[in-house]
Amino acid sequence: MSTVLVERVRPGIDLVTLNRPDRLNAITHELVTDLLAAFDRIEADSTSRVVILTGAGRGFCAGLDVKEAHSIEATEDMGPVQSMMTSQKRWWNRFLPRMRSLPQPIIAAVNGPAAGGGFVLSLGADIRLASASASFHGALIKMGVSGVEFGLGWVLPRIVGMSRAAEIVLTSRRVDAEEAREIGMVSRVVPDGTVVDAAIDLAEEICANTPFGVWMTKNLLWSSMESSLEAAIELETRTQILALLTEDQKEQRLSLAEGRPPRYVLR
Repeated sequence: MSTVLVERVRPGIDLVTLNRPDRLNAITHELVTDLLAAFDRIEADSTSRVVILTGAGRGFCAGLDVKEAHSIEATEDMGPVQSMMTSQKRWWNRFLPRMRSLPQPIIAAVNGPAAGGGFVLSLGADIRLASASASFHGALIKMGVSGVEFGLGWVLPRIVGMSRAAEIVLTSRRVDAEEAREIGMVSRVVPDGTVVDAAIDLAEEICANTPFGVWMTKNLLWSSMESSLEAAIELETRTQILALLTEDQKEQRLSLAEGRPPRYVLR
């Protein structure tokens, strides 16, 4: 059984489900491989407009599967273990850059606990919706190591601010869904069992806009996080000019004037 399932749930909307419910969708090398492969297939599909990422069962993702890590330690001496763990962490470190580079916006439908690497995985999405029972937990500092991994130290302060980010990771406390909404970590909290449906509704709103406009909006939002104000404005201006030259932009204006759904041609 695949550790990652991909399903087209509406025209242009792909639901990606982490599929290890018996382990709270904990991260293994196989899951990483399957998830990155799913992103590759989705990027190559011009009919895919928005991605929803969720977990099977009662959790979003419990982070690193310690059972797999312990099995490595039990069968190898420390030299190979250290080498293997370094290699695997380098592999896992591809999560955030890959999610950022995906042209399609990603909505995380956080349906339960998101801990450790699962916390980071949720933050790699462009939008996060949470079920009432969802929680977020960066647990590693309690294990005697750094409290940030996989890009958490880069992305979390940009979402909630440095002071809140430092408190969360230095104490390793859990953030429940309602607090996550209050501090801007998630956009919305919905009743348990409805978070994927809420994400689908939101994805349909996004799909009503032009593919080029959506793609470049995601691209520019992420790029602007690393650029100066002047550079961001320059990129935005060039993008607007390019957008005005597309057939889909003309179709969107025409469909609004005629009161009908747009018929995009992806150019």
